[in-house]
Amino acid sequence: MSCLPSHGRVSCSLCYNDSSLQFDISKQTSKDNDWRITANPLSWGSTEPEIIVLGFSKGPTQSGALTHTPHNQIAYKGSRKNVGKILAHIGLIPKNDPDKQKLYVDRIIEDKAGRFHFASLIRCTVERYDQKTTSWKGSGGGMLDNFVATPFGKDVATKCVKNFLGNLPSQTRLIVMFGLGTKLNYVKSSYELFNLTRPGNWKIINKVAYTDGKITVVHVEHFASQGKLIPNWLGINDDPRSEYGRCAIEAVKSSGCVLY
Repeated sequence: MSCLPSHGRVSCSLCYNDSSLQFDISKQTSKDNDWRITANPLSWGSTEPEIIVLGFSKGPTQSGALTHTPHNQIAYKGSRKNVGKILAHIGLIPKNDPDKQKLYVDRIIEDKAGRFHFASLIRCTVERYDQKTTSWKGSGGGMLDNFVATPFGKDVATKCVKNFLGNLPSQTRLIVMFGLGTKLNYVKSSYELFNLTRPGNWKIINKVAYTDGKITVVHVEHFASQGKLIPNWLGINDDPRSEYGRCAIEAVKSSGCVLY
């Protein structure tokens, strides 16, 4: 049986001590008070997909929209044109003008019986405490690798990945991960996490991808990347980062999941 949750809000209390868990209210904080998670796991798309598309965690734009935005509009809120550009570049949606690609992304996020499942690697919102601003922040560089480097983060990430990615449908062949990280730290940390939570014969395909022979995990540019990062990754500009985009295309092809 698939461990992927159905489209909508997800019921999960694995990381919480609160017996009366409240969605988007209950929180769990690390012992050093540097990190916290909020109980608001969500899911979009199919429970029997060929392709899973994951961010790291809901950023402030997404988590801030939970109380007043329809569920189907929360994922990648404000960045769906970039999502379309990235998925089209690796052959998973048709190449078209950005507006039409956005509409295509809208449709596949809403499709409960399609080829895609959308979510976050860590289903709950992850935030770290910023000493300079004395506030909690859910975005920024080094989120994944810094989070899983802590005992709290490693425990949360291990539980989450085991629970939601440990027993995937037989037809699931590809996981697309938004985010590369500085010097590909995100790729390295994710690879180690998959090795820990899905034991198997994992091997590196190229700089941004790895496989256990059953699923292929491919890292792409983050949809919220600023400046020239996305155009560079897409190969629009002549830039070394374009190689990561080419590596992603090759890895998706090797998975057999190129749709367009």
